Amino acid sequence: MASTRIASLKELLFGKPKDPLDPKVFHQISLVAFLAWVGLGADGLSSSAYGPEEAYLALGEHFYLALPLALLMAVTVFVISASYAQIIELFPTGGGGYLVATKLLGPKAGLISGSALVVDYMLTITISIASSADALFSFLPINYQPFKIFAEVLLIFALIFLNLRGVKESVLFLLPIFLLFIAMHVVGIALGIGSHLSNLPAVVGNSYREIASDVQTIGLLATLAILLHAYSLGGGTYTGIEAVSNGLQILREPRVATGKKTMLYMATSLAFTASGILLCYLLDQVKHEPGKTLNASLFSGIFAGFFGAESSTTASLVVLILITEAALLVVAAQAGFLDGPRVLSNMSLDSWVPHRLSHLSDQLVTRNGVWFMGLASLAFLLYSHGDVRLLVVMYSINVFLTFTLSQLGMCRHWWEVRRSEQRWSHRLGINGFGLLLTGIILFVTTTTKFAEGGWVTLLVTLAFVLGCQYIKSHYDRVRSALKSLDDTLLTIPFQPNLKEPVPQKSPNAPTAALIVRDFDGIAVHTLLNIQRLFPNHFRNVVFISVGVIDTGQFKGHSEVESLKRKTEETLKSFVEYANCLGRYAEYRYELGVDLIAELEVLCDSVAKEFPRTVFFSGRLVFERENFFTRLLHNHTPFTLQQRLQFAGRDMMILPIRVFANA
Repeated sequence: MASTRIASLKELLFGKPKDPLDPKVFHQISLVAFLAWVGLGADGLSSSAYGPEEAYLALGEHFYLALPLALLMAVTVFVISASYAQIIELFPTGGGGYLVATKLLGPKAGLISGSALVVDYMLTITISIASSADALFSFLPINYQPFKIFAEVLLIFALIFLNLRGVKESVLFLLPIFLLFIAMHVVGIALGIGSHLSNLPAVVGNSYREIASDVQTIGLLATLAILLHAYSLGGGTYTGIEAVSNGLQILREPRVATGKKTMLYMATSLAFTASGILLCYLLDQVKHEPGKTLNASLFSGIFAGFFGAESSTTASLVVLILITEAALLVVAAQAGFLDGPRVLSNMSLDSWVPHRLSHLSDQLVTRNGVWFMGLASLAFLLYSHGDVRLLVVMYSINVFLTFTLSQLGMCRHWWEVRRSEQRWSHRLGINGFGLLLTGIILFVTTTTKFAEGGWVTLLVTLAFVLGCQYIKSHYDRVRSALKSLDDTLLTIPFQPNLKEPVPQKSPNAPTAALIVRDFDGIAVHTLLNIQRLFPNHFRNVVFISVGVIDTGQFKGHSEVESLKRKTEETLKSFVEYANCLGRYAEYRYELGVDLIAELEVLCDSVAKEFPRTVFFSGRLVFERENFFTRLLHNHTPFTLQQRLQFAGRDMMILPIRVFANA
């Protein structure tokens, strides 16, 4: 009775369980443009809490340049968004910076972009937490400031442990925070601009005269240099715009149309919020106050003008708007824990990082990934002492390195298809303009702020690139060492026994289930080893394989069909080979994005049909085993063996020698 009540309560709170075979399920759980804007827009919109502030402070006494800077900021948001809308069209299953650079510029450019993205997601956690703490401590007494760094460290550890428990983003949970952030900032910006509406023509005129005066006194180039310097330091404003192109898999069909609509919502909200805040700074002549963010000073002044400086309403509204900023920034920090491992997973398929990182369902991999991202972000926090101005520089460099490579790749693509694409010049113009803007920000930020923290980001990224190169070269050496095994075993001719027919299927007889990937020397060697170790024991052989679908790598239905055909052809070759050995054989396969999870399902179905099944897989044995070889190899068979053993299945892992030169 109690269990029935609990089940009814769970159904009331969470709804009925979803049937994964129901074709309506994806439609129910996928996101329409509005909810996608909420779920994917938090990272981008939260940057308005620190991006405009850094840009405005960089102007110094030339604060009147905030007017053209606000216009330039809005234009940049829409241009980058329009260029990423074209990336969505070209990569309808997800177009992250790693994929775009790899596909359009080559593997080395993809490596640089992927490495920059991984470091960028570390800094996403750091800058979001640091900026969140700045917002929270802005309404606390200034003597609490020394405790801010401790609060930031505690916040990072809190996120680490939440992610270790499996906590992920929830759009419905985020919805009230996001909408309250939007509502409070719309009201605050509207009041800030509305209270100075009558003075706006005078402000525009004064700005024009001051700019003209500067051009005459310090020169046009010097004035542009000041503007560009502030523009580049405001680059943090545009971070997160690429989130929609990365998260297309969760959008409702038609995904391209939904993605482009979501991008429009994001661009409009970010342009209004960031440029509006910057314009309000100018209209209110906001000055930096120790222990407070500019937003805290700005909204304190705006609400005080309507409700009085000593009013409890003013204090409550300021605290509320700062809490919404802090909460949205914490949600944005979560993007680093979620998207960093996804980038590493894609890179692992190209052998830039350990192959085990592709197994996102493996708790060991996920747990290590959470600690890796969390501790790396903590190191950046301690290095910068939580200084948002320094973190913005470090963060923006890699963001715009990825942006620039993506725009360059798109420009190259439109030029190459100019004879077949009717609107190529229009599309090239959009991505070309995006390349110009992102390239300017990257160049100015790197050159002017290299000695002030930019070198740290570049050094860490370079070290990551070199580490990936070393891992890739190791995998290439192992592949070369195994080629001789392929050449030897794959040239053995099929010799079917014409005197005896292929045995009939015997489900209750001993069965060997072999986990395979390709028809190569490793798999054939394992099959022959089974025959050698257990002569005439196994009556049936079942070959199991998973065609791994990288949602970034496969861009359309035709490529998935191609993967399906390749997987079937490989397995049919194994069946023919086993038949020649005088064994009944069949195969099982599945297409999926998670290798271990799909293998578990397949093994379970085989074990139910063939109760006396022993599963087999091969593992590489090196002449000189070390930590590096153990890190890079054999994770899949050992992980699968562990899971099968706890499910009551038997699995053996057979060795395959790799000599020292590997």
